[in-house]
Amino acid sequence: MNKKLSTEGSPVSSVRSDATVQGLVPILATPFQPDGRLDLPSLRRLVEFQLESEVDGVAVFGMASEAFALTREDRQTILATVTDVIDGQIPIVAGVNATSTQTAVELLRDVQEHAACLMVLPPFMVKPTPAQLSDFYSEVAQAAASSETEVMVQDAPGATGVSMTPQLIGDLSTLNHVTSVKVESPPTAPKVTAVKAALRDPTFAILGGHNSQFVLDEYSRGAIGTMPACEFVDVLGPVLTAWQTGRIEEAWAGFSRLMPLIVFGLQQGIAWAVHKEVLVARGIIEHATVRSPAQDLDAVDRASLEAVLANVQLSSWS
Repeated sequence: MNKKLSTEGSPVSSVRSDATVQGLVPILATPFQPDGRLDLPSLRRLVEFQLESEVDGVAVFGMASEAFALTREDRQTILATVTDVIDGQIPIVAGVNATSTQTAVELLRDVQEHAACLMVLPPFMVKPTPAQLSDFYSEVAQAAASSETEVMVQDAPGATGVSMTPQLIGDLSTLNHVTSVKVESPPTAPKVTAVKAALRDPTFAILGGHNSQFVLDEYSRGAIGTMPACEFVDVLGPVLTAWQTGRIEEAWAGFSRLMPLIVFGLQQGIAWAVHKEVLVARGIIEHATVRSPAQDLDAVDRASLEAVLANVQLSSWS
């Protein structure tokens, strides 16, 4: 359901981007068994839920996937499973979270066969200069070119401590195979406006993140995609459809209904457990197990989440 999104708060006739990845592209949680091993049956159901919700793509190995806690073997197994369930129906985005050019290229070679797009964080252990960032993304894009895989720049200074100016993102947009940016630099809506103004190519795609907290503001400024967590996409999808068809008040009403859950899932440390507790409550995955340093919910957190869910009234799924 490719979203035809507005740059001025009203619907337009078509998405102005050549990028493969746009629209509603949730980041998949990684289900674990109680002992911490991958729970592949739950992962398959989770992907089936996304397909039934008519999302435009799915992402693996993002922050909401607990990418920081996944081994190379985990990544290979997850990607193979997701690829099998999707069977070419929608594109797959694979996160590349590395600390150097060499390690980023190694990670992308592991995933580029099955991924339509690589969501690439900048190196962050040693903070790169703007010139080094340009070199980094240029080399990553060259490595991805062998399989025609697209590259998404992930502008996420909260997670990395690496800031990118709109002008730098505009420069990166001219690189071959770099087709999109995920803007997560708060305040995100003004950053979307600034990035759009700095682009050399008007078809370069701008997507938002932060669990879609400001998605309608971002869309009104030129974003054409959003990458939330994966537990409420069946409700968010109709919100975006209402927006694209000009039913703006309906879109805002639906979005306001979701906002308490969106914000609850942004809490540092427990965000991963929140996503999984909701998925368990909806009957999509079996366990809410997280891997350290992600944290479980305590009794008070769980009671608060139950109150939020009672108001949001998400349906069970099977």
